[in-house]
Amino acid sequence: MKIIDCHHHYWDPRVNPHPWLTDRPMIPFRYGDYSAICRPWLPEDHARAAAGWDLVASITMEGEWSPADPLGEARWLARLVQEQGTPAAHVGQIWLDRDDCAEVLDGYATLPLIRSVRHKPRSTPRPGMGPGGLADPAYLAGVAALARTPLMFDLQCPWWHLADLARLREVAPDLPVIVNHTGLPADRSPDALAGWRAALEQAAGIGRVYLKISGLGLPDRPWRLEDNRDIIRTAIDIFGPDRAMFGSNFPVDGLCGSFDTIFSGFDAATRDYGAAERAALFHGTAARVYGLDPV
Repeated sequence: MKIIDCHHHYWDPRVNPHPWLTDRPMIPFRYGDYSAICRPWLPEDHARAAAGWDLVASITMEGEWSPADPLGEARWLARLVQEQGTPAAHVGQIWLDRDDCAEVLDGYATLPLIRSVRHKPRSTPRPGMGPGGLADPAYLAGVAALARTPLMFDLQCPWWHLADLARLREVAPDLPVIVNHTGLPADRSPDALAGWRAALEQAAGIGRVYLKISGLGLPDRPWRLEDNRDIIRTAIDIFGPDRAMFGSNFPVDGLCGSFDTIFSGFDAATRDYGAAERAALFHGTAARVYGLDPV
């Protein structure tokens, strides 16, 4: 089974500016202590982690490079591609509400590796506490500028802010949006899961919205199929295999389980889907959405 890992990172905090990996004290993080990943994660590390799987391509995600140089990470990765042939595509850092948004977009236009950008909008700690950053006029102005380029938008926010996709569609009717990390269903209580399902259904009802099934780890416990099978199946049933794709979120989700554990879980959870559906989930949808060469 061919795999495109649709969401992971490369970084080298020894030589590049990733403040969250190098500064102390460490920032609050959803998986708790993340000191184990405050080290280089480069192509050889990812290949070693994925050993035993037919990993045919990778899509890297911006890794919180210093916002003082939003283009720096993409330029570093472009050099990495020249040297090692990976990644196949990258999601670049941008700050949609900053004055340099247009300048950064112009810079990405010179880098064929860049297919999408991400700026995590401001979010509230829990549902019912008001709108998040997707409702901010300055943020939406940046989204409108993004929509005038060939790039896509990777959206990472808790599921209770996905309703604000309707505001985004008002300024960017045709912008492809890829929802990251399954909408972040961290709270597995019945009420929270009901809200998460409803939010995904609402997002799936909007055209040109896709879903990355990734980032499913839970604090202080290992990645387990019994915790995540129903989440995986529900997400696929809502979006369909042609709009959903799998990602490892490595090395971050390495805090919760090995690459083999996570992809074995994806494999087991989808074992009774058809061959064409599984091919879409494991590589076809990612290749099509991110414009990769056929694999």
